[in-house]
Amino acid sequence: MVDDELGIRDLLFEILNDEGHTVELAENAAQARSARQRSAPDLVLLDIWMPDTDGVTLLKEWRGAGLLTMPVVMMSGHATIETAVEATRIGAQSFLEKPITLQKLLKSVETALSKGDEIRHIAHQEAATNNASLAALADPGPQERQTFDLDKPLRDARDAFEKAYFEFHLAKEDGSMTRVAEKTGLERTHLYRKLKQLGVDLSRRRNGVNEARDPRGKTRQTGESDPSVPDAVALPQSDSDVPLALPG
Repeated sequence: MVDDELGIRDLLFEILNDEGHTVELAENAAQARSARQRSAPDLVLLDIWMPDTDGVTLLKEWRGAGLLTMPVVMMSGHATIETAVEATRIGAQSFLEKPITLQKLLKSVETALSKGDEIRHIAHQEAATNNASLAALADPGPQERQTFDLDKPLRDARDAFEKAYFEFHLAKEDGSMTRVAEKTGLERTHLYRKLKQLGVDLSRRRNGVNEARDPRGKTRQTGESDPSVPDAVALPQSDSDVPLALPG
């Protein structure tokens, strides 16, 4: 519970302690930061107006640092509707207006605690998404300039270069076999066989390329046919594409 007013801290401590809750007190944002770094509480009661850092700013800090893994109930006797809306948008669960009545306090605490698992789940999902984004930025894909080991047989050195060459152009063209074929001057079927021979991974989904599976279980890109299937073969996409047999 974070509040710069001693009387409110003592009063809420007594009430919540009598209700069976373990309560840790902080009189400012600095103490609240230290408490949050030590452990993840089940709930935070956070005053908006404090002398060092206001509660909304602290809420933003926790959200930005991935530390908003618990429900937060904001408290204030002077906050405007706009401030309450902003706090809710950032991640606060509810808002208590001072002076706080016993009934509203206990109801807000009960409601917020019931949402704890959901909030932690959402926070973990956001963290996983952010980590995946950072990993994608850290791995820019095949580079335009690479080095190759020339102290090997000619065939091995050539295969290594060709594999890097095609991987670079596949990444550059978002996995489009048609555009890579045009870029490299190869016929698409020949290109497909060449990539398989070199061990280039074609099953991976690339950015901007939607994959689908045809009725035979083979992966193909939407809007682009499988290069291993002759262009003259047309596959029915749905029941409406299959001709109906008229009675003779």
